[in-house]
Amino acid sequence: MAAPTQVRTAHYIGGTFAEPDGAERIDVVNPATEEVLAAVPAGTAADADHAVRAAAEAFPAWSATPLADRVAAVERINEGLRARAAELASTITAEVGTPITFATKVQVTNPVGITAGVLDEVDQGALDPVTVGNSTIVRDPIGVVAAITPWNFPLQQMVAKVTPALVAGCTVVLKPSEVAPLTAALLASIIDEAGLPAGVFNLVHGTGPVVGEALAAHPLVDMVSFTGSTRAGRRVAAVGAETVKRVALELGGKSASVVLDDADLTRAVKITVANCYMNNGQACSALTRLLVPADRHDEAVEVAVAAAAKYQPGDPTLETTRIGPSVSSAQRDRVVDYIRTGVAEGATLAHGGPEPVEGKGFFVRPTVFGNVREDMTIAQEEIFGPVLCVLPYTDEDDAIRIANGTQYGLAAGVFGADADRAYAVAGRLRAGQVDVNGGLFNTKAPFGGYKQSGNGREFGRYGLEEFTELKSIQR
Repeated sequence: MAAPTQVRTAHYIGGTFAEPDGAERIDVVNPATEEVLAAVPAGTAADADHAVRAAAEAFPAWSATPLADRVAAVERINEGLRARAAELASTITAEVGTPITFATKVQVTNPVGITAGVLDEVDQGALDPVTVGNSTIVRDPIGVVAAITPWNFPLQQMVAKVTPALVAGCTVVLKPSEVAPLTAALLASIIDEAGLPAGVFNLVHGTGPVVGEALAAHPLVDMVSFTGSTRAGRRVAAVGAETVKRVALELGGKSASVVLDDADLTRAVKITVANCYMNNGQACSALTRLLVPADRHDEAVEVAVAAAAKYQPGDPTLETTRIGPSVSSAQRDRVVDYIRTGVAEGATLAHGGPEPVEGKGFFVRPTVFGNVREDMTIAQEEIFGPVLCVLPYTDEDDAIRIANGTQYGLAAGVFGADADRAYAVAGRLRAGQVDVNGGLFNTKAPFGGYKQSGNGREFGRYGLEEFTELKSIQR
């Protein structure tokens, strides 16, 4: 699968597709075929500075633009996403390896829903002034926003930052992942066609240590919104602190699926496996730890293995494929190393394993571990691959303790026949979002984590408010 020929892979700065400051390029590799799809500029600190200054120059006029006009501009962007949905989905499949069915139904559909949800909140008064006594409380745009996004859900994570920031009156510099930048190039084309004033939206390709670092440190950047690893998030926060800018972080996860003793075990396990393996296991909110009553551990593992067997690695361009490759050779090797560590630390390898998958592509065998102890590496660290860990627990309190017993707190799931009891358990979990009995993902509800899964929220009203400053005016 070739990259779309109409995609401009240059930077987009000040309303034009700009040639980079340097000549170095970064290859974009199809993880299923190992073929080079395209190359994008390896941006420099000078490119980042150029983009930030364009955004800063555009901010006064854009922030003063009537809200209705900003809404109309973002509506045009969303129409562009809808119109180019098939192209976006095929591009995500090509550069990330996401199965085309998932790319179409989730990777492209969610961003459209996220933007529509933000616009609904604006229509319902989310940015309207509020009177408190003799004070009028207004929400001003925070300023120039640096949006630094990952490769696993490239369009969703870009849109979750860019469209609410634009509606709020901010200007944006986007730094997408260098591993999957072609979706960002498509987004830049869509935004260019939407006719925003020059400098309101800017795109700089490049690596985190170069472009990301320059954006986080830049004195004219008022906010950094970052999605990525916890390690990288710590660095962004530290650099941003030097200029006391706002930093919003959506980081890693090690989410637990708690199956209570009265739950439909088979259904709970099947849903957990599907969640764990979605997007080839490359989702920060994936339910990667399956917590089951100790006396039903073996049964749970048996069900998990049967479910996992239906996920055969294959060509992600085929609509029948349920799981594709890791995004890169480095990511594949990282996942395989974790699988080997799980075996070495004594977990029971019930399905899959570290053996390579024959043929081209960075594929990993979907894996299930049983008899996982909570202190094992595979139970504590984010693997970011199709690896499910089954952990036994003794009672409800023990399950909650284990579920809360990592540095992360992004997501969780609870399954139980007594809905009130399951809801009560959900309330005791230290996670930013909890699905009860397979509750569906909601693009209007706040998304974000506790502890080292980050701070701040995305989507809907709460995500929109992240890009504003509160001002009280007394009369």
